[in-house]
Parts: sequence; C-alpha cells; structure tokens
Amino acid sequence: METKRSPRFVTAERAVEAVKSGDDVVLANFCGEPRYLPLALMNRASELTGARLFHMAAQGRFQSEYTEPGMDAHIRCATPFCGRSQSVRQLLKEGRADFYPVTFAGIPRLLREGDFKSDVFMLTVSPPDKYGYCSLGVSVDYAWGAIERPARTIIAEVNPNMPRTQGRTSLHLSRIDFVVEVDEPLFELPQSPITDVEKRIGGYVADLVEDGATLQVGYGGVSESVLYFLRNKKNLGIHSEMLPDGIRDLFDAGSITNGEKSIHRGKAICTFQGGTRKLYDWLDENPLFEMHPVDYTNDPKVIAANRKLVAVNAALQVDLYGNVYADVLGVNDQYTGAGGQLDFAIGCSLADDAKFVNVLPATADTGTVSRIVAHPSRERDNALASQIPTVPRYYSDYVVTEYGVAHLKGKSNRERARSLIEIAHPDYREGLSRQARQLGLL
Repeated sequence: METKRSPRFVTAERAVEAVKSGDDVVLANFCGEPRYLPLALMNRASELTGARLFHMAAQGRFQSEYTEPGMDAHIRCATPFCGRSQSVRQLLKEGRADFYPVTFAGIPRLLREGDFKSDVFMLTVSPPDKYGYCSLGVSVDYAWGAIERPARTIIAEVNPNMPRTQGRTSLHLSRIDFVVEVDEPLFELPQSPITDVEKRIGGYVADLVEDGATLQVGYGGVSESVLYFLRNKKNLGIHSEMLPDGIRDLFDAGSITNGEKSIHRGKAICTFQGGTRKLYDWLDENPLFEMHPVDYTNDPKVIAANRKLVAVNAALQVDLYGNVYADVLGVNDQYTGAGGQLDFAIGCSLADDAKFVNVLPATADTGTVSRIVAHPSRERDNALASQIPTVPRYYSDYVVTEYGVAHLKGKSNRERARSLIEIAHPDYREGLSRQARQLGLL
C-alpha cells in the first residue's frame, strides 16, 4: 500500500535538513541525479556524523567535496560503481569510502534488505500529471529498492526537463516528503567521435548480430560502436540497461522494430538512460520504450528469455584462460564496478542461442601495454594490470579486438589461448605465445 504524504515545497537547503546523523542516504542513479540536493547536503556535512551517501556513477560537482580532510567522518561515500570518478577512486584507495561488490541486479535488494538502510532517498522527477503522478524519467534502476524499504524521507527535485517515460516509472506526488522545484538541464553524457579502432571492433561485432536478434549494449564508446554497423540488419530488438544516443538512428532506419522479440514484443526495454538532450526529448512520452527496475531487466532468468540475445560489454583486459577484467586497475584502484556485465554473462549462459560479447582495444597506453595478457600474475611491468576478474572464465563467450574475434565458449584452455593470441596486437603475440607455453597452455 502506498504511504500518503503531504509534500512540502522548500529549498534544497531546507530539504536536506531532514538528513540526520547516522542516516544512509541514497542518490538516484546517473543522469537522474538531482542537481542541487547533493551539494546542499555536503554544505551541512559539519553538522552530521556517521552519515553515508550511496550512488553509482555520480555526475555532480558535489563529489569533489568528499576529498576534504575528515569528510568521511561526516558523510562517507558508499558505491558499487564509481564510474571512473577520480575523487571516488582516490577515496576507495585511501579507505575513506565503502565499495559494495554487488552486480547491478543486486542493488535493489541491497537497498531493501541489506546493510544500506535507505533512510533518505534523493531523486529527480518530472512534474506531476493531472492525476498527481510524477515520472522517474531516466532513472528507474534501483529507485524502487530505496522507495520500498521504505525510505523514511523522500526528497525530489521536480524538473520540467525530466522526460515522462513509460513502464514502472510513476511515483505519486503524495509519496514525496519534500519537493524542490528546479528548471535545469539534466546531466548529459558527452559524445565522442568513433575512432578507427572502435570502427574495426564494431564491424566485427556486427557480424555476430543476426536479423531478429535482441541487443544489450553496455556503457562506453567501444561497446556502443557496434550501433554504427547495424543499419542493414532487420527486426532487431532491445533489452538493455541503457540506450545510447546512437540507437535512434537504428529506429529511424527501420533496423530496430522489436517485432520479433520473445518477451515484451514491440517494446524496447531498459532501466536507465544517459545521453544528450536530443535523446531525452525523444524518450518523452514515447510508447516504444518501457523502463523497468534493474532487478527485472538484469535478472538472468529474464535475460535468458530473450531469443537470439547479443550482449555487448567493454573490458579492460582478458587473460588467456578467458577471465574478463572490467572494473579494477591493479588490485585496489576501483575504476568502475561490475555493473550489469556479470548479470548478462549469467543470463546469456542460461540461454541456448545467446552471445555474450566482450570488446576491448588490443592495447592501452598508446600501444605500450597489451590488453590480452597470459595471466595478471605475469604482468610484472604493468602495475595497472587488473588482478581481480569481473567475469570468470566459465561464462566467457566471444572476445573482440580490432584484430578479430575469439570464440571461447565450449573451447579448451589450449584452444582459448590460441584464439586470444590471434586477436592480440601483433607486437605482443610472440611474447604471449612464450608465456602460454610456460603455463602449459600451448
């Protein structure tokens, strides 16, 4: 049963007075993050002790306040995905923040039942419709996990720039305690031109996508590059965490119809959005899309129910056994987090016709480091070589670099090593072969 409240219309500074010492505060994800509330909270940090702030890839400038000396005693960062934030990465290395090793699908349960109490939830919503319902807009993902604990206090920035999206996105105004009215652009993700390496990778991945396939495309230029090569495909569908800007061209070209999907036929399914204003405007009231909580979209059983699913995700490094490293540099530099990569790896493993694809350039640091490695323990001259796998070798399927495709599923260690060496940069193949022989892989 929904709890009816009488929302109070206040300033951001007044709203964050609801946060008490010892509270666990949840911030809406990614581009659904409110503009003013997090910074207003940081500005009164000296009045608090033992508060924690949970978020994934933070967008606002509030995150720089974390680095102030002693801030973690007042407001301590907690995250399962630091989104390459230099501030958050530094805090984690210094032991001044808490990292939760949980996949995207597991976050709602963490917020409903786990260690993080979800005392206060801060989010951005659209203005209410004539029935009093606001839309969660571009960030559904873990929102219901915080709302349904239930949160003691819900604080929302009501922003007319938030699109009204379809699916499980409606939150009645009476469920909000404090409303802060704003009229500011949502956070947007900068768009970069596709590189030559990304073009080659995208072309190889496109060859793996059959007509009638359902796509999941992970965050990042390398994985998103496949979209540029799918215009000649037919009857594609979408079941993904997010939709990149480039997806619109495939709808306009008639490549994506969602007409042959096995579930949610006729609808593109996702859980959050991050892109440009053009993407948000296109999503507004668009009946082609439905947004659902991430513990539904990323449930491996739901993922496996999608016919001919092709899941494309980026990696930092792959070893010759097939272990995929995607979220840590070295052993203690938490670059991102697992996100939904492992969710889709498991989901694809449950399906008969799915393809789990990991993409990465063959080298890093202007060609001085190979991203295909024999094993991290052998990378003595590369302190940033990831030591902790994100996806274990048992779920590995396809690995793609600009030099080709390695199909690992169902292959022996020897066959995997040989295939991965073939798609490594030519300058590193001889060294990888020598190490593989030392490890008994060749």
